[in-house]
Amino acid sequence: MKSSRFLVAVMIVTAMLSFRGESSVRAKPPNPVARSLPSGPLGETIRLGETLVEQTATHPLTKPHVGNSLNCTSCHLKNGTSPKAATFIGVATAYPAWSPRERKVITLEDRVLNCFMRSCNGIRPPLGSKPSVAITAYISWLSDGEVLRMNAGNSKGPNAVPRLAVKPESASIERGELLYARKCATCHGKDGAGEDKNPPVWGQQSFNQGAGLADTVQLASWLKVAMPLDETDLADQEALDIAAFVNTHDRPSFNLKNHLPVESRLGEYNAEQTR
Repeated sequence: MKSSRFLVAVMIVTAMLSFRGESSVRAKPPNPVARSLPSGPLGETIRLGETLVEQTATHPLTKPHVGNSLNCTSCHLKNGTSPKAATFIGVATAYPAWSPRERKVITLEDRVLNCFMRSCNGIRPPLGSKPSVAITAYISWLSDGEVLRMNAGNSKGPNAVPRLAVKPESASIERGELLYARKCATCHGKDGAGEDKNPPVWGQQSFNQGAGLADTVQLASWLKVAMPLDETDLADQEALDIAAFVNTHDRPSFNLKNHLPVESRLGEYNAEQTR
């Protein structure tokens, strides 16, 4: 992070903001402010949470639960403090929230752990485990002082990436291949395997078919606000074409039962989902 490690942002919530799942209403970008860590064990846990967000695939606490080379910050840029690209800022204010995918009300901790199963293609850490609590504490800290606005329509925070108003059938894989070669391959590799610290975008080390970004329009929406890194300039159609090209490639399949803890550590949430 270019500024102080804990220089982050808080959201500006407009009076017209509502929680309607795929709403086209956009929240204003959060304004950067300084936020102080609590003292003692809570502050230490929050700091650990940020570290796990940054080093998810390699840290000893989270590595056993990750099945690819992605970190949380691969999608939630700048450890979730980037104001546009899947920011964590304000997210905790939306939970508990209704999740259409699980068809039940879920907690912030549930939402975090589900990413281990899907985006990280790994095994869901048990509720209350050290990595689960630390990451949730860090995300909650980024919402400290904000007004609760529980989401009855979808399990998304108030600054969620807005879904592009594009038709999936209008995507061109051929155009996407050319755009990928020109705008993406330098960082993510011609083979999509990633370069240096840049994450893979397809293949066995990328997110699986159960992840949100496996949906082409959702991936395009993220690309629109996040890529190229720090120089976002994609038109809506370009973002859709690149997303369509990326998602034509193989990635791990998703079967829920293969991503849950052992039966003795399932808990009520996981046990219900296996029925």
